[in-house]
Amino acid sequence: MNTSLTDWYAVRNPELATSPTLLIYPDRVLYNIREAIRMAGDADRMRPHVKTHKMRTVSDMMLAEGITRFKCATIAEAEMLAQAGAPDVLLAYAAVGPTIDRLHQLQEAYADTEFSCLIDHPDAAKALAEAFTDRTLAVYVDLNVGMNRTGIKPGKAFDLIRYAQTLPGIRVVGLHAYDGHLRDTDLAERIRKADEAFAPVDTLRRQVLEHLGLDLLVVAGGTPTFPCHTRRTGVMTSPGTFVFWDAGYAAITPDQPFDWAAVVMTRVISIIDEQTLCLDLGHKAIAAENPLPRIVFLNEPDAQPIGQSEEHMVVRMADTSTCKPGDVWYGIPIHICPTVALYNSVFVVENGQVIGTWEVTARGRKLTI
Repeated sequence: MNTSLTDWYAVRNPELATSPTLLIYPDRVLYNIREAIRMAGDADRMRPHVKTHKMRTVSDMMLAEGITRFKCATIAEAEMLAQAGAPDVLLAYAAVGPTIDRLHQLQEAYADTEFSCLIDHPDAAKALAEAFTDRTLAVYVDLNVGMNRTGIKPGKAFDLIRYAQTLPGIRVVGLHAYDGHLRDTDLAERIRKADEAFAPVDTLRRQVLEHLGLDLLVVAGGTPTFPCHTRRTGVMTSPGTFVFWDAGYAAITPDQPFDWAAVVMTRVISIIDEQTLCLDLGHKAIAAENPLPRIVFLNEPDAQPIGQSEEHMVVRMADTSTCKPGDVWYGIPIHICPTVALYNSVFVVENGQVIGTWEVTARGRKLTI
């Protein structure tokens, strides 16, 4: 095992942490939050997405640093934020079916939080309006700026906004433009493409102000284009992965200053032969939607995953005689967001010591509502 106790990620009391598990380093989390605010210019310009961490404790940290606007993907995440006292929560996901009723219940239960959600179709707008006849729900129009996943094209959105303004149960307050398809490693090229994708959004905003008298808020981008949108005035940025960072974005966007703050801890469970061994790191312990390697090992950087199943990961290395069953390995996931969602709780590390656990509060789809 190639680990020094001077390595930032190394744990001096690993016997307190069962594996596989996720280790969180609060000092690094705080650094990343503060760096994001610095890049944005002000906490008021941030609306971070909590789908990455799903943790009440991390939400509390962001609130303590002055962030008051948040974005989420599930009702459970929205409720977690409301329980933390977040003033402004945007459900950046299509509210359809029973989700509409749950959103209504949230608004009733947490009166101190302003909830909002996205619309991109007249029928969706009408369904929301009919459910909120006793109160008004703020909505953002979801714009398709090239991701081709959800949203309406900016050039067709004016009519939707005008129609939504006639519905008594909702009020259009903003535009939402997610450009997660823009991942150029070269920052200048990423900025160029982000500017090109954002231009119709800016045109729409000016058109709505001129013809409908609405001065709409704009929420733009995710983590890769975060530094692109911080250059704009009057635009809120919406990164998520920055809080923990991962090996995928570290490779794709080396211009961003964030530190790895979440580490997967695994153990050797079997020595197969002179060049292969097995770790307790299956699909259930690390996001498996990407092809192998899915993880970069910090203390065994030359080791290469060659196979994985539900509970096991087979790894090839130059010489397994340096390893023994029970050895602890540390790694950075290629994709941290769905990796976090695999754990009910995480171990917290300070000064090289496991000091406790944090609950992954909104891992499930429901808290109380």
